Amino acid sequence: MVVSGTSSVSMSRPFAVVNTPNKVNLKKPVLGFQISDPGFYRKLKGIKMGNGVRAVVQVGFEDSKRAARNSKGLETKFEFDVVLERDLREKGFLGMTKTKLVCTIGPACCSSEDLEKMAMGGMNVARLNMCHNTREWHRDVIRKIKKLNEENGFCISIMIDTEGSQITVVDHGAPSSVKAEEGSVWLFTAQKFDGPRPRPFTVQANYEGFSEGIEVGDELVIDGGMACFEVIEKIGNDLRCKCTDPGLFLPLAKLSFWRDGKLVEKNNELPTLSTKDWADIEFGISEGVDFIAMSFVNDADSVKHLKNHLSTKSAKSIKVLAKIESLESLHKLQEIVETSDGIMIARGDLGVEIPLEQIPAVQEKIIYVCRQLNKPVIVASQLLESMVEYPTPTRAEVADISEAVRQYADALMLSGESAIGLYGQKALAVLQMARSRMESWTREENQQRLLKQCQLGVSLPDRIAEQICNSAVEIANNLAVDAIFVYTKHGHMASILSRNRPNPPIFAFTNDESTRMALNLQWGVTPLLVDLSDDIEANISTTIDVIKSKGLMKEGDSVLVVSDVIPTRATSMAFQSIQVKTIH
Repeated sequence: MVVSGTSSVSMSRPFAVVNTPNKVNLKKPVLGFQISDPGFYRKLKGIKMGNGVRAVVQVGFEDSKRAARNSKGLETKFEFDVVLERDLREKGFLGMTKTKLVCTIGPACCSSEDLEKMAMGGMNVARLNMCHNTREWHRDVIRKIKKLNEENGFCISIMIDTEGSQITVVDHGAPSSVKAEEGSVWLFTAQKFDGPRPRPFTVQANYEGFSEGIEVGDELVIDGGMACFEVIEKIGNDLRCKCTDPGLFLPLAKLSFWRDGKLVEKNNELPTLSTKDWADIEFGISEGVDFIAMSFVNDADSVKHLKNHLSTKSAKSIKVLAKIESLESLHKLQEIVETSDGIMIARGDLGVEIPLEQIPAVQEKIIYVCRQLNKPVIVASQLLESMVEYPTPTRAEVADISEAVRQYADALMLSGESAIGLYGQKALAVLQMARSRMESWTREENQQRLLKQCQLGVSLPDRIAEQICNSAVEIANNLAVDAIFVYTKHGHMASILSRNRPNPPIFAFTNDESTRMALNLQWGVTPLLVDLSDDIEANISTTIDVIKSKGLMKEGDSVLVVSDVIPTRATSMAFQSIQVKTIH
């Protein structure tokens, strides 16, 4: 089955194409028409439809010779992801997973061999945290990933994560973690150490004004609760603190202060993007990354500023994700989501700023808002925290992952589990397993929840494209088609289809590499790079022929197709028709 609509940007008139396989009951209405009447096709000719579109129905089989001729130029530029091919061969269309997986790359998984294993394990996006390691190290990893994509047939997008302006530990006296024992007294200072430390248990903070406004009796919290201290004395700008809850200092641990059960806000005077962040962004542009995740976003203006900068400095389209990890970002959630290209729910830092018991409800709200506004959302932080040190996750962690999948988050992210953990590949396998099982259960139990549609489009073409996608998903679900194919230049209609969370998987065919990499983060979308022609029928025939030639589509499979590709030499018949065909 095929339903097509034009692009939100350049559409002048909508069109629709419906291909129905033999197994679909033609006595059921399709797009509001009852098509069991043999005279239906004659009656429909010349009928005026909404927005001045003339509907014509054609019946018949595609000429195989014509399809072969149309496919010659396209087939040679058809890039099929090796993991997709493996999964499709083993599981079929309806066995394809929908929730994307993001893995943070660190010392534990930065070799070419480890990166390849993670790619084969289902990694869709590789995240590089610019807080850690040198730019030379990050450059080496980026080039390894790009080499895997080019030479091994993977489709792994690359994301860099800015450090952001925050108060952190610069130096705690050891290359790795340090244990803080209960009752021990520590000195927190902004003083830099060129030689030996003046005394044991001395910690250097990265911000000179870190102690401004802090009072004796306040609580200093390390990384959201890894260890806690009570401020017992202020000495100039330094703080003497006694450990009240023992725990670990990790490298670049974050510091926060609490008073009477409320967070003492300290980051208001710090810019969202530091001087180092801007240098890291220039690095990301030069290396051709696909996403930049902004840390500690508190308003939409900082996101707009970065997007404007990227539009003038980068030849390719780089998407900006805003990290929601502060109380202020929650207060301005709607405007931040509207402005950004996607959201990351950084639950670790967010849990420092709001009561822990509020995290589940806040997570669900953010996911809902993102889906309403058609922006991909990543659930991040501590999904499998225990697997940093242990080979088996807690059952609560698996339940947490399953809940994020049930809420229809676009992606799940591993942080320390993959970057520095002892069992990174096992953690990825657990993520894959829990995701697959929950997705299977929601299909079996028909748990798909309808989204109360929020109209996104303003112009008439945008609204038409949106309605076409909404209707296409409803048709795909009702008729139980095997897959949805979308032919797209900028990915807009692919994202609207994803927003509706259809039961069948979405295959997005695009001739734009940036679009392909951006769609890698969209729920249920498998992006494929092809050389699209201006002949809509040729695009459909060729892609189906190529997939069939690989043995990945069997006789009887039904496919619903949506397109926003505007033909430059469109005939009125190809551009404005409803067709009923059998794909075999």
